[in-house]
Amino acid sequence: MNRFSTHFARTLLIAFFALGALSIATAPGRADQGSVIPPKTYGEDEIVTAGHQFFGSVSGGLASVIERAFSKFGEPNGYILGEEGSGAFVAGARYGEGDLFTRNAGTHKMFWQGPSLGWDFGGDGARVMMLIYDLPSIDAMYNRFLGVNGSAYLVGGVSMTVLTNHNIIVVPVKAGVGARLGVNVGYLKFTNKPTWNPF
Repeated sequence: MNRFSTHFARTLLIAFFALGALSIATAPGRADQGSVIPPKTYGEDEIVTAGHQFFGSVSGGLASVIERAFSKFGEPNGYILGEEGSGAFVAGARYGEGDLFTRNAGTHKMFWQGPSLGWDFGGDGARVMMLIYDLPSIDAMYNRFLGVNGSAYLVGGVSMTVLTNHNIIVVPVKAGVGARLGVNVGYLKFTNKPTWNPF
C-alpha cells in the first residue's frame, strides 16, 4: 500500500469514528428522569391557612370555596395575595396589585386591570386571593385572562370566579364587601407595572 493509500485509509477511519460518535451524541434517547423538575404545588391546607391569615375575620366561607376550587382544578402551583378596586355603571373597570407566590420561582409583584360590561352597577374595594394553575413561567402571567361563563360561585360572603388563558387557570377568591359578583363579562390583564389603561 503506497503512502497516499495509507493516508486516505487513515482519514476514512477517523471520519468513520467521528460520525459514529456524533450519531450517538445526537440520537434521540430516553430522557434522564432525574432532570425532570415536577411542578411544585400548594396543598389545600396551606392555601386555607394563608387565606384565613390574609382575609381575617371576614373569611367565613373561605374553606368551602377553596375546597370547590381544589375539587375542580387540583393543587395550584402559585397564588396571588393583593387588593383591588372596581367600579361600574353598566361599563366598568377594575384595578389591583399584589404579590405572586411560587415555590420554585420566588415572589413577584403583580398588577392587574380590566374592563367589564353588563348589568353591573356600583363600586367596591376588596382583598383578593388568586389561585394559579399550570403556570409554566412568570412571564406567562403577563397576558389577558378571560372570564369563564357561569363560573361565579358564592358561599358565606366569599366569591370565586374562573379566568383562563390557554392552559393557565386563574381563580380569584374575594371575601366580605368585595364579594360583589354582578352580571358582567370581561377580562383581567396582568402586568409587571401599574397602568391606568384597562385594555
